[in-house]
Amino acid sequence: MDQHSAMNGFLRDVERRALRIAEMSVGNRDDAMEIVQDSMMGLVRRYAGRPSGEWKPLFYRIMQSRINDFHRRRVVRMRVMAMLPRNPPEQGGMIADPMENATRGERENPLREMETEAATQAMIAAIERLPDRQKQTFMLRAWEGLSVADTAKAMGCSQGSVKTHYSRALKNLQRQLEDVKP
Repeated sequence: MDQHSAMNGFLRDVERRALRIAEMSVGNRDDAMEIVQDSMMGLVRRYAGRPSGEWKPLFYRIMQSRINDFHRRRVVRMRVMAMLPRNPPEQGGMIADPMENATRGERENPLREMETEAATQAMIAAIERLPDRQKQTFMLRAWEGLSVADTAKAMGCSQGSVKTHYSRALKNLQRQLEDVKP
């Protein structure tokens, strides 16, 4: 059996179990499918030439990394979303739709809008004050949603450097924004 056929067979064999693991880890089948597919592509792209006995641990390492990235992005999204205005409880307490609010013409809660605008401006100013590498890492990871590996490629540095810069950026932003009221 040639390497290409062996890889296809391996991916077929591991797909169902990997999907189940990913789904349990992220709680959503669509996200789990994306993680598994991305992991498969990563394995094929980077390790197809390796002996087939190495594929399974490599695949699960890639998949676990993707799952960790998913959870990190979710935490960042939740932090950012916490700064956005919410509708009153009688409207379900959902995050306000900026397009809906923009077309309304009236202001439901001017004080809340001012606080949200101030918090947004404080966040933008805090990001602008970050050192360049931290700012670049934060923007690529948090706002663009790039993985650690893709961020490292984009920045021309190691994945360890990306993790360090990102961690420092988050701590720096947290310190700068601890007194800001969303």
